[in-house]
Amino acid sequence: MKYFLAGDIGGTKTLLRLDHPRSTMVDPVFVKSHSSQAYPSLVEIVTEFIAAAQTQLGMEIEIESACLGIAGAVIDGASYLPNLDWHINADGLAQALQIPNLKLINDFTAIGYGITQLRSADFQTLQTGSPRPNAPIAIIGAGTGLGQGFLVHNGTDYQVMPTEGGHADFAARSTQEFELSRYICRQKQLDRISNERVISGAGIVAIYQFLRDTSNLSENPDLANVVRLWESAPETAVDPAGKISALAIAKTDPLAQATMQMFVSLYGAEAGNLALRTLPYGGLFVAGGIAAKNLPLIADGTFLNAFDRKGRVSNLLTHIPVHVVLNPQVGLLGAVAQAACL
Repeated sequence: MKYFLAGDIGGTKTLLRLDHPRSTMVDPVFVKSHSSQAYPSLVEIVTEFIAAAQTQLGMEIEIESACLGIAGAVIDGASYLPNLDWHINADGLAQALQIPNLKLINDFTAIGYGITQLRSADFQTLQTGSPRPNAPIAIIGAGTGLGQGFLVHNGTDYQVMPTEGGHADFAARSTQEFELSRYICRQKQLDRISNERVISGAGIVAIYQFLRDTSNLSENPDLANVVRLWESAPETAVDPAGKISALAIAKTDPLAQATMQMFVSLYGAEAGNLALRTLPYGGLFVAGGIAAKNLPLIADGTFLNAFDRKGRVSNLLTHIPVHVVLNPQVGLLGAVAQAACL
């Protein structure tokens, strides 16, 4: 039997999945996660994955097609992953792995296609809105960076339109947010900042530093130590963002709570900006690792208040369905769907 391969290739983790035409989205043939940093290239990971799959299945397998979502820009079938120093070329990879049909797509494009595969249990609705059949769908996702995109219906199915909206200029809504942008510019020696500088894991830490240095809120000694270690050695120390959000959820640290409230409000406001640009009455989906891991904070009303608060056109936003994606494999689902079509 011929199989198809799907992958979600990131700087930290590579997740691969094997399916055949009779597989279902919830019942793959074989799935395995690999540490990306432990391998010199993607060829070694896929080769090891195929060998492990053959051992488990007790038979030789032939892969007819593959689609791999890459955490980097894909241009003319090639991509470079700076965190791994990997150069990936679709034609070269197909030849090395002897896969006749192989396609590389951006990881956020894969998430876009994965959205169309989600079941109701895979997301939580923040705003029911008034959904319309075949209307545009928008996606936004904060994690290491900030991804944005949208889907349009071509009369048969949805097509993903990737964007680089995360790198658009950050727009402050208040004096405090303007001071935040000035603070980050001074700290990073920049002349402008993008949305990604504040709406991302790094953005959480930047907001924390800003409030620490400009407000009267005192620091938790344990968290202060984590942040100081990260400031002195960001490449090797533990990222403080997770600790900040955990203390905010536990409501045990006023500075962490203020940090996350500001972050979630900024996230909701930018999601609302994306909604104004695309009018996604098919739904706006909040993906990325931060939203699902901080669902109590995303769902407490702060996000939606900022999302809907758009002055004279606020009524347009209240009719847009807003969902938080809970399935961490949404990108892999999109790659599966694309691999099956090759």
